[in-house]
Amino acid sequence: MSGLERLKKHLKPGQVYRRIDLKLWSKAVDRQLKQLVVDGALQKMSQGVYYRPAKVSFGEVPPKDEELVRVFLKSDDFLMTSPNLYNSLGVGTTQLYNKRVVYNHKRHGKLMLGGKVFDFRLKHKFPRQVTKEFLFVDLLNNLKELAEDRPAVLECIKEKTLAIHSQRMKRAVNSYAGERAKKIFNNWLVQE
Repeated sequence: MSGLERLKKHLKPGQVYRRIDLKLWSKAVDRQLKQLVVDGALQKMSQGVYYRPAKVSFGEVPPKDEELVRVFLKSDDFLMTSPNLYNSLGVGTTQLYNKRVVYNHKRHGKLMLGGKVFDFRLKHKFPRQVTKEFLFVDLLNNLKELAEDRPAVLECIKEKTLAIHSQRMKRAVNSYAGERAKKIFNNWLVQE
């Protein structure tokens, strides 16, 4: 069995791999990776990150964004979100964005992975999962980036968050809000 065949045998469809992980099964990993990409057995997602396509009846399935980011960061400690989630809060946001935001402890900046742009943002604290309270705080933090009627959205956020007025909302503000967002929220509490 050739080295290329031995390496290919270890590749499972639908899996994302780092180059360094594939060195375990190859003595000439760079040459063999190039050959596997040319043959279509692997797709290069970014520098040092590869995907073994899973095939279904209608073609190849791309990797899941979460799996791609997990392998890229070499960590499960991240939170992936999108401004599209704000639309579920009922605060007047309606725009759709082709944007993936990844809160993490390692990387910062916009990076292309598998033909998609991921906006990596360094954050000290973020929840394990997206919650309604976190989305309100995140919306306040990122309001300037949105193509919405900001004063109208801000008024709706105020109405909704004060209606919640729970300890969970206060904890979310204290844990995840930037200084500007904390100031806005605390002003709302004083006015109440």
